Amino acid sequence: MNKNTKHFTMQGNAGLMEGLIDLPLDGKKPRGIALVAHPHPLYGGTMENKVTQTLARAFVALDYAVARINFRGVGQSEGEHDRGHGETDDMELLYRHMVEKFPDLPVALAGFSFGTYVQSQLAQRLAAAGTPVEGLVLVGAAAGKWQMADIAPNTILIHGENDDTIPVQAVFDWARPQDVPVLVIPGADHFFHRKLNHIKSWVIALWLGRAQEAQQRDDTEDA
Repeated sequence: MNKNTKHFTMQGNAGLMEGLIDLPLDGKKPRGIALVAHPHPLYGGTMENKVTQTLARAFVALDYAVARINFRGVGQSEGEHDRGHGETDDMELLYRHMVEKFPDLPVALAGFSFGTYVQSQLAQRLAAAGTPVEGLVLVGAAAGKWQMADIAPNTILIHGENDDTIPVQAVFDWARPQDVPVLVIPGADHFFHRKLNHIKSWVIALWLGRAQEAQQRDDTEDA
């Protein structure tokens, strides 16, 4: 844990929730908030999972304030696994905590594996409430294993070519009707062994590309 990472606890619906906040480097003011969700807690998933950490580092490099929590029953987080329902509620509490702590900033959601299910549900819930997130990054999307919510066309989907936990074909089948592209990392397995830098570099590049496209649209509308 570096000096820009702060450990915290907060009250959740099932008891104490343990988390980490990563702040931008060099004392920079955050330009946004990112919430990162980890893989399945019953299979060893924690907020310090390597893919989860990589997503956090990518958004720190983008000058976001990044928050992660351990899901129920993991680390110091209390409660029992709730098949994604309670976990989505807990991520919404984290969302409200971070929006209060860093007001008037756009919010991004990112998740890995089981965490993609939680984040897709949260994104849908926030959109229905009239507070849509800035964007969604899903790595190793749990398509075919969990009832993923529909996602926006500009969602960033990254998957491993050799993922034998969630076959890439299942992600294609889920993404195709929604017209969402899937970035496939050649040779990568579910946990992206020796491929973590690919995740970080692509998340940064694609996120900056989205921002540039949005700015170009704004400029065109103002012209």
